[in-house]
Amino acid sequence: MRGTRWIATALAAAALAAGGCGGDDEETDTGTAGGGETTTTEQAAPPAEAAADGKQLFSNTCGGCHVLSDAGTSGQTGPNLDEMKPDADRVKEAIAEGPGIMPENLYEGAEADAVAQYVADSAGK
Repeated sequence: MRGTRWIATALAAAALAAGGCGGDDEETDTGTAGGGETTTTEQAAPPAEAAADGKQLFSNTCGGCHVLSDAGTSGQTGPNLDEMKPDADRVKEAIAEGPGIMPENLYEGAEADAVAQYVADSAGK
């Protein structure tokens, strides 16, 4: 029975994480003579806005697996971030590498930075 419960939890966590894997970056065609390049357009958000974005991104994608009081999340699959109190570099590494059952590259670029900074600033507080 315990093995079945673990598998169900792992599948639920994977489904939640997979649901948050999409991005909404805008792509534009620069119209260059070589057939055009597609580039990703990202604008830096002001610090308060970036923190709000980090919280929202975390809540939507990571909260199903992780405990983080500030975000109001109580996931049981991943580490309790309030207890772990990771710094931003550790969070960015986890986002990129996807340790354990966590998918890799959940966020990239400015979004990864926003989530990492939010978690580092909020964990354990």
